[in-house]
Amino acid sequence: MAIIKANGVSIRYITGDFKDIGLKEYVVRRLQGKYQVKEFWADKNVTFALERGDMLGIIGTNGAGKSTLLKAVSGIMVPTKGNMEINGSVAALLELASGFDGELTVRENTYLRGAMLGYTRKFMDEKYDEIIAFAELKDFQERPFKQLSSGMKSRLAFSIACLVSPDILILDEVLSVGDGAFRKKSGNKMKEILASGVTGILVSHSISQVRELCNKILWLDHGAQIGFTDEVTLYCDAYEEFLQTRKLPHNRQDVEQLAEDFARRCEEEKHQKQMTQTQKLETLLESSDTEAAVAASLALLKEKRPELLRDANA
Repeated sequence: MAIIKANGVSIRYITGDFKDIGLKEYVVRRLQGKYQVKEFWADKNVTFALERGDMLGIIGTNGAGKSTLLKAVSGIMVPTKGNMEINGSVAALLELASGFDGELTVRENTYLRGAMLGYTRKFMDEKYDEIIAFAELKDFQERPFKQLSSGMKSRLAFSIACLVSPDILILDEVLSVGDGAFRKKSGNKMKEILASGVTGILVSHSISQVRELCNKILWLDHGAQIGFTDEVTLYCDAYEEFLQTRKLPHNRQDVEQLAEDFARRCEEEKHQKQMTQTQKLETLLESSDTEAAVAASLALLKEKRPELLRDANA
């Protein structure tokens, strides 16, 4: 049985109705014949299914419909068309600062967020020290939440969501919070969580992060589904090339071509970098006045780039 299943999910926003302009302005515009309603489809006929332990990476440029889709998965929004089947408890980190009270302490907010996720006081008592330790906030437990930096707030939100063992974990650009050490720790924690059978959805502009953590990919563009697949490397390569060329694929052949172009471009960039390094080394050798410097350079070439020495002797 699928843990998450989206069946032709489409989500529409309506702008210009009386909820936006107020009742008085609505009546005036209706009387004048100037009342207009505009529709905007954030997601259009999105379909995918995830099994236990899957990690889905949702990729796409800004405005692709990624965050809106996450809100449908987490139950915040109801699809305009289609339906979303969810089998399990959900912990969603969509807006990291939401659900916290700036006037309460870190300790109080930890229990508050836990309650919002549906966990008992007893359960939170057992997990509290672990949450604070992972968030690296041991010295800030009695400090008002509003005094924390944005990075600290993000670390706490991530720690609570990860350490309360949900069935489904939804992450929207949250593995990029904190310094390099915490990002590495967050990534390792995600791998540990997935190994335990939790199903995850990750939205991230870091394609390397998607490559490392995800076994399935959903590519969206302006609400439309470009592809849903377990061919992570192929689609990540194609997407990275799309970011350079803005050539949107329309079929499988286009995806493969983009991936080939990406591989070719990477190889050319690598070659160019190697040529630059070679030129620097040649300059060093030409300007060197001592045999020791020349010997050191040759030793470095022998270790790092032996093919250059072979070419020189040919």
